[in-house]
Amino acid sequence: MAEAKGIAGAQEGLVGHAIVRVARLHRMLAGQLLRRVGLHTGQELVMMQLWSGGPQRQADLVQVLSSDAATMTRTIQRLEHAGFVRRCPCADDKRAFLIEPTAASLALRDEVERIWAELEELTASGLTADERAETLRVLRRIEDSLTRAAGSGGSQATPGPSSAGTGRTGAPRRRSAPRPAPAPPRATGPR
Repeated sequence: MAEAKGIAGAQEGLVGHAIVRVARLHRMLAGQLLRRVGLHTGQELVMMQLWSGGPQRQADLVQVLSSDAATMTRTIQRLEHAGFVRRCPCADDKRAFLIEPTAASLALRDEVERIWAELEELTASGLTADERAETLRVLRRIEDSLTRAAGSGGSQATPGPSSAGTGRTGAPRRRSAPRPAPAPPRATGPR
């Protein structure tokens, strides 16, 4: 059995450290693949959400993609500058805009879906179907545990000096339920 990699001298946190390493490598590889179509990591998630769900308010994108307003604003601005999205006034809320994909972005859809399929294959290559299913099961349990901990203010965590994750009062933000994961890219169906 191979020895688990971890931070030198740290006997605790091996699972957390493994998650950080895997997430970092996955994001790096996704970034390399997405450069082919002129997107940066995270932008494809916004585009996939818009392609599958149609025009949406920025606040709704923030929620469904588990982002924050500042990050989403920068992402939308960059996608708009690249010509992949446009802002249109929202008929229901005069203060809001709908973000919608442009025709130029629709040309990327098939390639982004191919990139995600390639990323999935590279990520899970060498795993049997049973191992893939078990990996997903374990990752969902870890995600559920972390979601509960974040929702309870992370009572097991040591608070730091940052106010990230807090409301205007400095109190931890409370979420009533975990946010749904973004829909995977469609492999079939009308374009």
